[in-house]
Amino acid sequence: MKNVLIGLIMIVSFSASAQDLKSGGKLKPEQAIMDIRHYTLVLDVDPDQQSIKGYTEIALILSQRTRTLLFDFWHGLTIDQVWVNGQTAAYTHSNDDLILITPANELAAEKVMVKIAYGGKPAVAVRPPWTGGFQWAKDSNGNPWIAITDQGEGGKIFFPCKDHPSDEPNEGADLIITVPKGLVVAGPGLLQKVTTKKNKSTYHWKTNYTISNYCILFNIGKYKVVKRIYTTVNGNKVPMEYYVLEENIDKAEKLLDLFEQSARIQEKYFGEYPWVKERIAASETPHLGMEHQTNIAYGNKYKYDKLGGKDFDWLLHHEFGHEWWANKVTNRDWAHMWIQEGICVFGDAMATRELAGEDAYLKRMQQIAINTQNKFPVVQGDEVDSDSAYISDIYGKGAFFMHTLRYILGDELFFPTLKKLATSPQYTYDNTVVTADVEQLFSTAYGKSLKPLFHLFLYTTDKLEIQVKQTAENKYAVKLLNLDMPVPLDIITDAGTQRLMVDQKGIVITSKTNIQIDPTVFYLKKLIIE
Repeated sequence: MKNVLIGLIMIVSFSASAQDLKSGGKLKPEQAIMDIRHYTLVLDVDPDQQSIKGYTEIALILSQRTRTLLFDFWHGLTIDQVWVNGQTAAYTHSNDDLILITPANELAAEKVMVKIAYGGKPAVAVRPPWTGGFQWAKDSNGNPWIAITDQGEGGKIFFPCKDHPSDEPNEGADLIITVPKGLVVAGPGLLQKVTTKKNKSTYHWKTNYTISNYCILFNIGKYKVVKRIYTTVNGNKVPMEYYVLEENIDKAEKLLDLFEQSARIQEKYFGEYPWVKERIAASETPHLGMEHQTNIAYGNKYKYDKLGGKDFDWLLHHEFGHEWWANKVTNRDWAHMWIQEGICVFGDAMATRELAGEDAYLKRMQQIAINTQNKFPVVQGDEVDSDSAYISDIYGKGAFFMHTLRYILGDELFFPTLKKLATSPQYTYDNTVVTADVEQLFSTAYGKSLKPLFHLFLYTTDKLEIQVKQTAENKYAVKLLNLDMPVPLDIITDAGTQRLMVDQKGIVITSKTNIQIDPTVFYLKKLIIE
């Protein structure tokens, strides 16, 4: 199997987009009073002109009275008109990619409806999916093949929104997208209807689930839909669909087989598929892939690896894993994105474990330890924007930290606790999380505070320092230098491997041979031998 981390590191190695857009960061006071409830996007897409035209409706609830509303929206698109509660409103649209709306009258602390009509040529993706925007491609038959990616930039790259991970539309989104007749639009949720008039077709997609604004988008192509019914671990029947280019229709059933294989593995460790009331789906895209909710983007070109003698698609598995880690369990501040990326990569390692065995899993984690860079902390403070948060270690080091937790807690505690993180209402859907939430959950399960461990591995670039000092013939003192809590260590002596609790006070070990510390590599560590 190829090194999955190479692909993942590429995904985070982008700079800001050509439009220099970033998502998240410090929440603006004018937006902090808004609770976004629903988005409706009504757009006509013109592949020949590479343009869009239409409007976005935003339903929100204000927590206090205000005379202004503030939304994020890329300045390269032109606003035609703005309405607030059905009345036209004054606005300014600045080069800072902000719309400041000033209604004629002060708005009460209640539900507000905003409609913004706009159009133009949306930002073009320079290097999708890493540098996002619209991708105006063609399939091998010359048909338009259009994809959108905007994880780093945010949904504001093509529709007005509150672009902050802390606020997702609790009542979902509607996408009503018009394209030239003969093309197919694939969006999130469930297809409500398709209407065709003259030379155009309109697709209405709807999700009732809360959804990140970077997942509110669509793909367009000369698609065929291959489908089957998937029965979840809890016995629910969910449509499983693949929007495949006509030229690759013969590859669709095989991909759905691998989709099912990945679903079984993800459900075993993380609980039932999160969006059972809608569907499991993927769309073939001209870029590598992305975790778009209920309709992941797939562009791995059917390049399958072998795990335990079975075909496996690392890209499909990883992006599908984000249905749990990113889409269901969501960070409310990009600073804590290791939660979704790191645990999703750990889920990739669980596929290795399931298909190739425990030893293959351990070797994979050892390689991740070698690849860890430790140039920056995984968590770099609070209120961090998407540009600053995206470093390679949120993937690999985040996954390895889960490996460390698994070792410390043991499987009988670790796996049920991890599943609780993925299934409890406290951490899912409308309720977003930060690192402190994860630490408290695992500390409660462990019965002791794990805060020092979380701090060392996530908030610093330090490794666990373990001092080994020979104090006499056949006597070795072993102690921790920079972690103020006891942790288990595997230590090989002349009597074999022992698992011993070690802290800053240390322990003394008797062995006629030189001892080995943590030979299987459960810690990112630095051995200090005296």
